[in-house]
Amino acid sequence: MLSAASRPYIVASVPVLREHGLTITRCFYQRMFAAHPELKNIFNMPNQQSGKQQQALASAIFAYAANIDNPEALAPVISRIVQKHVSLGIREEHYPIVGKHLLEAIAEILGAAATPELMAAWAEAYGLLAAALIEEERKQYQAHGVEPGEFRSVTVVRKQKESDTVSSFYLQASDGSALPSFQAGQYISVAVNIEQLALRQLRQYSLSDAPDNGHWRISVKREQGSADADGQAAAAYPAGLVSNLLHEQYREGDVLWVSPPCGDFVLPQKDDTPLVLISAGVGVTPMMSILHSSLQQSPQRPVNFLYATLNGRHHPLKGELNNLRRRHAQMRSHIAYEKPAADDRLQQDYQQQGYLQLAQLPDALLPHDGSYFLCGPTPFMQIQREALLARGVAAHQIQQEVFGPSLLQHLQ
Repeated sequence: MLSAASRPYIVASVPVLREHGLTITRCFYQRMFAAHPELKNIFNMPNQQSGKQQQALASAIFAYAANIDNPEALAPVISRIVQKHVSLGIREEHYPIVGKHLLEAIAEILGAAATPELMAAWAEAYGLLAAALIEEERKQYQAHGVEPGEFRSVTVVRKQKESDTVSSFYLQASDGSALPSFQAGQYISVAVNIEQLALRQLRQYSLSDAPDNGHWRISVKREQGSADADGQAAAAYPAGLVSNLLHEQYREGDVLWVSPPCGDFVLPQKDDTPLVLISAGVGVTPMMSILHSSLQQSPQRPVNFLYATLNGRHHPLKGELNNLRRRHAQMRSHIAYEKPAADDRLQQDYQQQGYLQLAQLPDALLPHDGSYFLCGPTPFMQIQREALLARGVAAHQIQQEVFGPSLLQHLQ
């Protein structure tokens, strides 16, 4: 527990972090990578280039300071960080490195305002946070039966195109052993070597099939590069660095190195309330795993599957979804195509043209006592969450998954 002497300094840091947090985290990463370039093999370097990682860390630090006396609010944040760290192979010896450069960045940016008392308070606060994360991560590594940073060799046994932008990779253990089970909604990190960066890079991909199928499946969206108004590349690294490599170069028989399944965006056990899965784009991938699992484990549980995408050519796993709907009477679906293609058929391929509008849907699809799962681009989830709250759905009934760095707006 944070000492009484330090608490006022942490609380007083909240407005300072709101104003200077992003500058501090930019300085932190510059310092750390200059001193420890080997850590670039763990961090997502395109997110560094775009500034997403700096924003996410600034948000996390702000959330920690703003909720220092609210452990219930911090608990889900800590859980998500632990899961992400385990998927990346973060080790105990990384924490002193991070702490050193974070405190030095705070001191550099705040200048005279970084009094000895303030720095001592943040050193204590960081130490407590690091100890909590290390302990929880140790438990997770032990539960998975792996050492920190230990990745498993898997072989691509099948590669299947799912849409214009998504392909599925079916994975089995390269040594012939059985892959461990996972909880529906979890993800794995995939490690690949990027020659142009001379780095190993890690990316997280949701497991998109049911657990205990004898394989793992990831369904990867090929992220295209973007350009600014002048047609120039928007960043030094193309978007989808790893996803493009997987799509272009990996074939059946190739080997990938992957982490244990991680993540806390999972289907709760022994819950018979109506399940409502709302997703957009490649956010459909964990939802398909959750859908499969719910239909298998709770055959009587109602499931409503709501999905939004551009059109049928951008609708991954469409045939699989339709097969499940035909086989399971307790399942309903509602599909929104923003710009239907010429061969997309209303009511058969999709039920709504344009964006997914929850306000227009009947209560049968959005029950007040339902358990809600959201996954997709952050703006999409914000809109849907607000729409659910406006319909009287309680905040505790809503879970959401964020692909990439999370800004933790719900704590700010």
